[in-house]
Amino acid sequence: MTDLGEQGTPASAADLAGLRTGLERAVRGEVAFDATARALTTMDASNYRRVPLGVVSPRDADDVAAALAVCRAHGVPVVPRGGGTSIAGQATGTGIVLDFTRHMNRIVSLDPGARTAVVQPGVVLDRLQDAAAPHGLRFGPDPSTHSRCTLGGMIGNNSCGSHSVAWGTTADSVRELSVVTGHGAAVRLGQDWAGAPDGLRALVEGELARLRTGFPDLPRRISGYALDALLPEKGADVARAFCGSEGTWGVLTEAVVGLVEAPHARALAVLAYPDESAAAEAAAGLLPHRPLTVEGMAADLVPAGAGLPRGGAWLFVETGGASEAEARARADTIVRAADVTDALVVTDPAGQRALWRIREDASGTATRMPDGSEAWPGWEDCAVPPARLGGYLRDFRGLLSAHGLRGTPYGHFGDGCIHVRIDFDLMSSEGVARFRRFSEELAALVVSHGGSLSGEHGDGQARAELLPTMYGAEMVGLFERAKGIWDPDDLLNPGMLVRPHRLDENLRFAVLPRKPVDVVFGYPADGGDFSAAVRRCVGVAKCRAPMSAGTGVMCPSFRATGEEEHSTRGRARLLHEMLAGEVVTDGWRSTEVRDALDLCLSCKGCKSDCPVGVDMATYKAEFLHHHYEGRRRPAAHYAMGWLPVWLAAVTRTHSARLVNALASVRPLAALAKRLGGIAPEREIPRVARETFSGWWRRRFKERARAFVRDARRGQRGAFPGLGGDAVVLWPDTFTEYLSPSVGKAAVRVLEAAGLTVMLPPTIRMRFGPALEGLAAYLAEGASDEAPVGDGKLHGPIGDGVPLRPIAFNTLLSRRQRVCCGLTYVSTGQLDRARAVLRRTLDLMGPYLLMDDTSVVVLEPSCAAALRTDLPELLPDDPRAARLAAAVLTFAEALERHAPHWTPPRLDRPAVGQTHCHQHAVLGDAADRRLREAAGLTGTLTGGCCGLAGNFGFEKGHYEVSRACAEEQLLPAVRAATDDAVILADGFSCRTQLEQLAGRRGRHLAEVLAEALPEGHP
Repeated sequence: MTDLGEQGTPASAADLAGLRTGLERAVRGEVAFDATARALTTMDASNYRRVPLGVVSPRDADDVAAALAVCRAHGVPVVPRGGGTSIAGQATGTGIVLDFTRHMNRIVSLDPGARTAVVQPGVVLDRLQDAAAPHGLRFGPDPSTHSRCTLGGMIGNNSCGSHSVAWGTTADSVRELSVVTGHGAAVRLGQDWAGAPDGLRALVEGELARLRTGFPDLPRRISGYALDALLPEKGADVARAFCGSEGTWGVLTEAVVGLVEAPHARALAVLAYPDESAAAEAAAGLLPHRPLTVEGMAADLVPAGAGLPRGGAWLFVETGGASEAEARARADTIVRAADVTDALVVTDPAGQRALWRIREDASGTATRMPDGSEAWPGWEDCAVPPARLGGYLRDFRGLLSAHGLRGTPYGHFGDGCIHVRIDFDLMSSEGVARFRRFSEELAALVVSHGGSLSGEHGDGQARAELLPTMYGAEMVGLFERAKGIWDPDDLLNPGMLVRPHRLDENLRFAVLPRKPVDVVFGYPADGGDFSAAVRRCVGVAKCRAPMSAGTGVMCPSFRATGEEEHSTRGRARLLHEMLAGEVVTDGWRSTEVRDALDLCLSCKGCKSDCPVGVDMATYKAEFLHHHYEGRRRPAAHYAMGWLPVWLAAVTRTHSARLVNALASVRPLAALAKRLGGIAPEREIPRVARETFSGWWRRRFKERARAFVRDARRGQRGAFPGLGGDAVVLWPDTFTEYLSPSVGKAAVRVLEAAGLTVMLPPTIRMRFGPALEGLAAYLAEGASDEAPVGDGKLHGPIGDGVPLRPIAFNTLLSRRQRVCCGLTYVSTGQLDRARAVLRRTLDLMGPYLLMDDTSVVVLEPSCAAALRTDLPELLPDDPRAARLAAAVLTFAEALERHAPHWTPPRLDRPAVGQTHCHQHAVLGDAADRRLREAAGLTGTLTGGCCGLAGNFGFEKGHYEVSRACAEEQLLPAVRAATDDAVILADGFSCRTQLEQLAGRRGRHLAEVLAEALPEGHP
């Protein structure tokens, strides 16, 4: 056996090389010892971090046995890992991590008659639920991470979930388990000592009295080993005893699990209480009504506008029935029995899903206190008898207060199990010391209430050290003897449950820099600290969930590749390790981080869909800025990052026709794409022969000449297009140069709604004779003389409608236009982005002085950049915040400034996709209302089109870009009826549809403009 280093790992490079070579020869699955693979598995969803030597993805049970044999020969520990959502630290280790999600993720069989399924450890719970649903069945336990947690992890932790009051823990659903022991033996665990290793039965039979009296009697007792399941009166169930052993007894390779009958219909009663203690005291009284769930939440975890009944805390109580009426009747009975002042009963499945999403996201939202400060797990999982929950919560609140800590409890009130994230300071030695003192006192408090240190998530490193407080030294000694029988070499997940690591060592934060690193973005929600922004990711891994789980946009690249490094969590892990400098050692120059971020689409989906608001698009831009600082960039950064400059040059030289002609010549187009870093599969978009602002100037001149001509004939009237509220229409790069039809349509609709449409100013002022004559004419009768040629007009116009200051120089200038900086931000050229945005603020100065200025932005990605990136890149410029607040989408502008306007009726179905930036940053409520008013029916898909600005055009991204589009957008468009309107507000979305599906998508403004009656301007 190889000599071991300080942490049970090979002591030399030669030993490490031998381990790697041995695994590569013995295992048919992947063996990875690179920095990326190791960095991705340093953490789970807990406070802890351990750096593994490598990661093995076994293909089958034989691979598992082979990997264990090699590790045993080298004296290297092994840690089984599923979805990596464990919250107590048991899915991390310093040896070899076995990743079951890549290959051993199948549902082997499902027997509806026997109500059983055979599954591999890496299968995600929701996949089993989806397979069982057509048979009217389901797996009973369902943790809030059901869309990404694995059955192997659930068995290892004995997970429970919200329906445990009806269907119990995972152990209650396990029938048989196939396991490889630390010694390499393949055994089949079941009842009557089936599969038990030698010595286990003798140990139990020698300790019957202790095992019958040493365990608290409560539904959520998860802590320690379930040795009482081996009692003869409980059937000597070795499979059940294995549940909750956290990978320390053996490695699971297959499981036979039981399924339960799913209710045909459900109702959800939401009961309001003054606070969580009142809700907790009421929970136990609802159990005689046999609900499916009794979940509790306090107001601090509920987003504004959630639509819950009035109160400070709520119980979510689900009932089932053979019909909706029966489920509703049971819910109504519970409402009456609860004797609450306010309640809500929801039978609509979509409404129930929306409410459950609030509860399920709590594991992430609880990591931020109401004031934005950080909160952490570690003691989020205690359980007490349900009847004692109210008293326990009061004592728990008192203990928090005594230590100067804060936390908001939530969780499985019906089972007496409480989750809470606490604002521990785990960055300083003083804070860590307080964390330890609080943990020791809380353990004693839980035991005094007859509780269990863990009620769902297992002990791991977070609680195992304190098991003697709960069980006493003799029982913990019995646990150690059991571990020795199963794993005499202490090969499997050492330091968990027995002979544990200290609860205050291996903390993930210990390796992070103590001073904020120098960054460009402001990170206002994280105190300007990039490290704090990265710490937002706690590992709950909602980004790994499939689109069917209702995750919105996040994370399209992971769903396309299935690789952890292309998930939001994976990228956050790599950034964490970059800051730590131990595994990823090159800092901002890291190629591992660069490669992981390369497939980030910058869709911003994680900003809204991640429960803790991780904004990977911003982190990517920050990283790229530093990574390429002072260095040559990829060609695509120059070709597409500087797109506004190149398109403006084409316009200035009047060469749009020539550029389009050259782009249609295949050899020339291929050369241009190769030089520009553009994917060869892509077609280069055509440049408009007339820009949007050029059309605007020409249109204004024609109107001005006609107006002055009529005035000289004595036909004085209102100037066309000047009427009600004035709005500034933003000429974004895509609308200006590539899709001016969108801008023209928006002008037509906005004017039809009675609004005055203006364009932002530019630096140069070039007035033609007609415009000067118009200025002089309009200034007549003004209260203050309006100088001609200064670009501003004051006073009544035509029919007396006042005109706000208008910088008419925008109409004729061809220099220095406003720009949101999006293309520079997405390519990490942040110095250039800030310069462009400062110029934009200078140009917008006159409008920013007015409190009621509205800036209408037609391109959602540009609107999102102005709302979020602008104030974060220029946090010290008050004008940035003012402009960001002034930004409206097309639909928002109509709703705010023309609330009584009625759009034309189309009465047609609509298909397409809500733009990812609109979903993540802007919101689409106004758009939905506008579509409804226009008679456009149907729901747009979620997700991302996959083109995402420059992403889908960059060389090497085409396949991922296409895969993202094929997830929802393209199938929805292909399935559309002939009369359906294909909506796509983003230029990227329209381009993707045209290039991949041969279909033309249109902006909502274009659709409405086409439907306007004849005679509208």
